[in-house]
Amino acid sequence: MGALDVQLAGVGPEAGEEPLYDPGLLASIDWSGITYMKHGVTSATPGDGLTVRPLCKADYDRGFLKLLAQLTKVGDISREKFEERFDAMRRCGGHYYVTVIEDTTKGQIVASATLACELKFIRGCAKRGRLEDVVVSDDYRGRQLGKLIVTTINLLAKQVGCYKLGLDCKDDMKPFYSALGYTSEKGNDNTMIIRF
Repeated sequence: MGALDVQLAGVGPEAGEEPLYDPGLLASIDWSGITYMKHGVTSATPGDGLTVRPLCKADYDRGFLKLLAQLTKVGDISREKFEERFDAMRRCGGHYYVTVIEDTTKGQIVASATLACELKFIRGCAKRGRLEDVVVSDDYRGRQLGKLIVTTINLLAKQVGCYKLGLDCKDDMKPFYSALGYTSEKGNDNTMIIRF
């Protein structure tokens, strides 16, 4: 069984199941240094009925946009517009890693986060990552999914060669991100970073 089979377990063979990025990247991240996750939870073992994987076009029907609406204003996005944006992001290989957690028993996306990679000239033409659009469904809070999706993105950023990962957050979220290794940037208290 290949990495694609493992990461997309329970997902059908339709063309809309093509992932935004190579799921093998998720299969190869190293969780050995992570000690704060309980019960052996990782992106490979997220819990019964859950799978961590790249976004697919078919997630339009699995409530992906509805989930994002719990975070911020989404707007009225047609399937055509969603697929156009998905294709545009996919063509920018190595830049967009939208990662989701699906409850496969319900066929619903219950958590999501995005790693956006920026190519730099500094640090020997390094890559800098941005953690964006982190959201866990209200119905799934308290199950470590926030820690799981953020840690997955942290490890993915390291895997794809980012020298640091940054995010902007509200004051009430700073303790959460601090517990996952992020620190506030000097002079900009709501921008937090983690260096690799």
